[in-house]
Amino acid sequence: MSQVITFSNKFFTLWSLIRRSLRGDQYDYTQGSIRHAIILLAIPMILELSLESVFAVVDMFFVGKLGENAIATVGLTESVVAIVYSIAIGLSTAATAMVSRRIGEKNEDGAAHAGMQTLILSLIVTIIISIAGIVFAPKILKTMGASSEVVRDGADFTRIMLGGSVVIILLFLINGIFRGAGNAAIAMRSLWLASICNILLCPLLIYGFGPIEGFGLKGAAIATVIGRGIGVAYQCYHLLKGTSSIHLKARHFKFDWPLMKTLIVIAWPATFQFLIASGSWIVLAALVANTGGAARASSSQRSTGKEASTTRRHGLSTCGA
Repeated sequence: MSQVITFSNKFFTLWSLIRRSLRGDQYDYTQGSIRHAIILLAIPMILELSLESVFAVVDMFFVGKLGENAIATVGLTESVVAIVYSIAIGLSTAATAMVSRRIGEKNEDGAAHAGMQTLILSLIVTIIISIAGIVFAPKILKTMGASSEVVRDGADFTRIMLGGSVVIILLFLINGIFRGAGNAAIAMRSLWLASICNILLCPLLIYGFGPIEGFGLKGAAIATVIGRGIGVAYQCYHLLKGTSSIHLKARHFKFDWPLMKTLIVIAWPATFQFLIASGSWIVLAALVANTGGAARASSSQRSTGKEASTTRRHGLSTCGA
């Protein structure tokens, strides 16, 4: 009987922790049980990160009816966008480290200042990436092994995705700030909101609805950028309103170069680590694009050869008759 009571108590304790983690209740992680702290942080993080890969899957699902060129464009572009993910993860790692340290010191104003400096750094990086993506989108696809038809049909998709990289980086980065402050539930909700908006907007902007005309392949990129943008707007609302431990104020916008250098020192190893991983995906995608194109060309040549052979045989049999 005592074992049943013990199990029941543990179950209700776990269920209570799960509910608290999803609600985003305030919790001092510097005190109390470490196991409870891990559960409160881990559950929202798992649910948050499980939704990040959904963006590419949703885009691929809805553009599947647009043809092979559309599918190839999404696959190749997402491989390149992995570089943006790497930079975002590196900056997010630095933000989480700096903010969590200040929160542990009970210095919420210092945490907000560190978070703002990371945002300023990310905006500088984003400007460079966005300009490069908009200008060199066709060359990027061509370098990845895309055919001339894919480049022609998909350049605008790639421009929009890379040009809107600001929302990718900010979504990762601000979530890192919230996680560092112990508000993993807000980070989870922002990504879920962005994913749901993307799922709803994709078919509407790709195919259209009623009097609304669809944009085709470009619609998938527009939907993704808008969906992530809505998630970022949700994050900024909580940052500026101060509903969490982080509350950004006007004085935090002042450029702090020593802190900025510290953030760069923390961010670059994580960025380089994920760049290596994303680089392998880029190489793999390029190899698949090149070999796939060669295979299609070879198949087309074989088909053409068979048709010519059939025609010759038919001509000879006609002459013989």
